[in-house]
This record gives sequence, structure tokens and C-alpha cells, in this order.
Amino acid sequence: MIPDFANLAPTETSTAPLTLHICTDGMRPALSPAQDAWVTAQGFTGAAGQLCVIPGEDGKPAGALFGRDPARLSLARAAAALPEGDWCLSEGTEEDALAWLLAGYRFDRYKSATPQKARLVCPEGVDPERVRALAEGEALTRDLINTPASDMGPQELESAAAAVAERFGARLKVIRGDDLLTQNFPMIHAVGRASPRTPRLLDLRWGDSGPKLTLIGKGVCFDTGGLNIKPGASMGLMKKDMGGAATVLGLASTIMALGLKLKLRVLIPAVENAISGDAFRPQDILTSRKGLTVEVNNTDAEGRLVLADALTYAAEETPDLMLCMATLTGAARVALGPDIPPFYTDSDHIAVALARGASEARDPLWRMPLWEPYETMIEPGIADLDNAPAGGMAGSITAALFLRRFVTDTEKFAHFDIYGWQPSAAPARQKGGVGQGARAILAALPTILPDME
Repeated sequence: MIPDFANLAPTETSTAPLTLHICTDGMRPALSPAQDAWVTAQGFTGAAGQLCVIPGEDGKPAGALFGRDPARLSLARAAAALPEGDWCLSEGTEEDALAWLLAGYRFDRYKSATPQKARLVCPEGVDPERVRALAEGEALTRDLINTPASDMGPQELESAAAAVAERFGARLKVIRGDDLLTQNFPMIHAVGRASPRTPRLLDLRWGDSGPKLTLIGKGVCFDTGGLNIKPGASMGLMKKDMGGAATVLGLASTIMALGLKLKLRVLIPAVENAISGDAFRPQDILTSRKGLTVEVNNTDAEGRLVLADALTYAAEETPDLMLCMATLTGAARVALGPDIPPFYTDSDHIAVALARGASEARDPLWRMPLWEPYETMIEPGIADLDNAPAGGMAGSITAALFLRRFVTDTEKFAHFDIYGWQPSAAPARQKGGVGQGARAILAALPTILPDME
């Protein structure tokens, strides 16, 4: 599933690359009188997002101008529109190089796609291997989310994790089916038992030195809502309900490709929330791995159940940092829309580092509060916890509070309530599955875990 990103040219090319001049504030480079007249006739003013190809004396492209756009990954607009050939930038950043590569992303498993023809010579001062690792991690995340549930069930998600492990020399342990019960993962088993596709817990480990980083990703490969079945309109995008798992696998791939000094662990509860005579029911009370009991007031709030067992398991090793990523609530989308995932943490240090990382990587995040007065909303009275508090208020916050109950043994913890989907095309982000938060986390890690350097 790893693309070759043929749109990144080698540093040394057989022919001199053409220059894409980045224009800001309407400024443009010195041109010949004929070229200047051509640019003016094309109406190029240097406005954000404008592109103008400059002809040479032989009529072939001799270069191009692009108006710098403040939007993130904006250079993808130019990369997708330039004619075939090798190009270099008059000035460029890591974000520009990443935008160029991601402009070439195509999900072509089921339909042939036209490749991007313009290749980029990596800008001076930018590490091409780092950019490639970032792009490959994002492409892996997108491919996993974009694949329909018919071809991306728990077994296929396991196979994807196994491929990542094999590529980087990581170790993968898998607990499947009724072994989840004997090894005390009762809520993962309960959510996945109705499906003929066996539920499982994926446990990937890599690295033997440095701080311990554990990534936990929600791997609900399709969510019908269970016996509280979703209406058809709400079920339409549920192939992406494993977006948290896809994102942590993509992030793990990047971390391993960069060789960061970390003891990395990835935990993914991989299930399908289906309907059958064996499905868990509303008002069932489940006992979690941690021993806390949970009243099921909605079988469509299943993601927090499988994550609870995985979080408990992760915390038993007291990692230096635990990060949980999940397509968890519609409430997060109502609050912040599809582009900005909220994150939750009790640590101001982590929050500041993530906010700075989000800004540096142009990968937006927004801190939301773990509001203590709402704790009573997740306490039903008949059990320790309620998986779906009545009333629909503060849904993303109460879900985060629920998850926090299972992370009492680890101080450094953050939860990300991501969407994992691009509803309409944007620069370097086709409509469809998309990674969120991974680049921000990567940028924040040296601050949160200084011993990794």
C-alpha cells in the first residue's frame, strides 16, 4: 500500500529542472520583455493561488509563477497543474515539498487514476527522506480509510499492520476471538462478537531504546450502530470508523521510517459492530478489563468500549506518553467542523506542545476541556459508567471523560476525537480519507519526550 511517490525527483537530474517562482505580495522575478508581456496578458497578478506557465523562445515551458497562498499545503495547486517535467522552487519549505508529494496521491485500487506528471527536485535544506516518510505515512492512512469495509475488516486491518511491522522489523502480537475473553478483554469481545469477522487486538512493538510511546487507535472497521442501528444516511461513511487505527498506523510508519529514538507500541482493537442474535444489547452491563462496569445505553457508542480495554492494557506498562486517536463522536464535528479535531489532556505541558506542533506542521488541532462537573453525566447509578449519557449535551467531552477513567496509572495522556475524512477536495487533500493530527504529534514529540533526542 506504500506508493512510490514518483513525483519526487532525485536531487541530481539528467536535465536542468525548470523553476517555479514563488511570488508573494504581488512581486515577481525579472523576466524578458516578451515573457513579462505574456504574464501580464494572462492576467497574472501574483494573487494567492494563481499559476502562470512562462513560455520560452521555442514555445516550450521555460518556468512558471505561483502566487503564494496562505492556505496549508497550498503548493499542491501548482503541482497538480504544471506540465510534465522536473521542477525546482525559487524558495521552498518542507511543507511545500510535502504538498507536492501529496498532490500526487491517488486511491487507485478500484479505478485507474492519472498520475501527476510534474516532478519536484527537493528544495535546498529540506530532507527528502523525511518528506517521503511523512507522505508515505499519510498515504497509508488514506488508503486504509478509503478502502471499503468489504475489503477492510479486522483481518485486513491486521494484515496491514503486519505489513508495516515486516517493513520496519517490528513485532506484532494478535489476540483473536474467544482468546479476548480468556486474556481479559471483555468489552472488545462484546462489541465484535456479533460479526462473523473475528474481533481482535493488534499489539505492535518497535524500538529498544528511548522513552516509551504508546499509540492507541479505534479500529471499528464498520459500524452499523449495532441493535441501536444507524439510519442509512448516518451509516454511509462508516467505513471510516477505523480512522483512528489508520492514523496511528500511518504515524507509526513515519516514526519508524525516521528512526526516532523511541520504544513504540501501537494497540488497535479491530472489530466490526454488526447485528446478529449474539449482539450486545442496550441496558447490558459489561465488566471491563479494569474492573469498572459499564451500562450500555446505546450500542452505537461502541468505540469507547473497545478503547477502554485497550487503554487499560496500555496503561499497565506505564508508558511515558499515551495518545489515543478515534473517530469517536459527531459532537466533535458539530463543535469544530471536519477540519479541526479536538484533543483532551490534563497536562498543560502536552497541550502547549501539541498546539505549537499543530501550528508548525500546519496540521490544526484544538484543545477542549476535561470538564470535571460533567463527570456525573457518565455515572448511571446502576453501574460504574454509562457509555451514552442521555440528553446529547457535551458529547465529545463526556466521551473523553469516559476514556480517562481507564488511564489512571499514566500521567501523560491525550485523546484526539478526529473525523478522518475530507468532505470536499482541498489542496493536497482529495475528497475521502485523510490523516489528522499525526504531523502535529510528530512535531510535538521532542518537546513532550525530550529524552528521545
